[in-house]
Amino acid sequence: MAKLISFDIDGTLEAGDPPGFLSMEVVRTAQKLGYLVGSCSDRPISTQERIWDEHEISVDFTVLKQNLGDVMARFQADVYYHVGDTDIDRFFADKAGFQFIEAVAEEWRLQITDIPV
Repeated sequence: MAKLISFDIDGTLEAGDPPGFLSMEVVRTAQKLGYLVGSCSDRPISTQERIWDEHEISVDFTVLKQNLGDVMARFQADVYYHVGDTDIDRFFADKAGFQFIEAVAEEWRLQITDIPV
């Protein structure tokens, strides 16, 4: 069963501005568990790619927030998650057909139990 997870950056990942509570190790763990992983952010694609490169993480996709639906068109998965911290993240996740997970520890643990925080 394929699973895909998209991460917002700012306010979600520790590499964001402001930093979020999710460490880059969480992303690595998701990859080790077989998730397709990438980012969906307001930041330009080149900036998203630079952040991943700086942390030596090779991701499957980087898209602008309004293009999250393109990810579903590119990758076939049984479940699609988007983790973010704002109502805008929720809006675009819902619009694209992704399950939205608020980037707070309690929500994360409840909805994605196979990836420890």
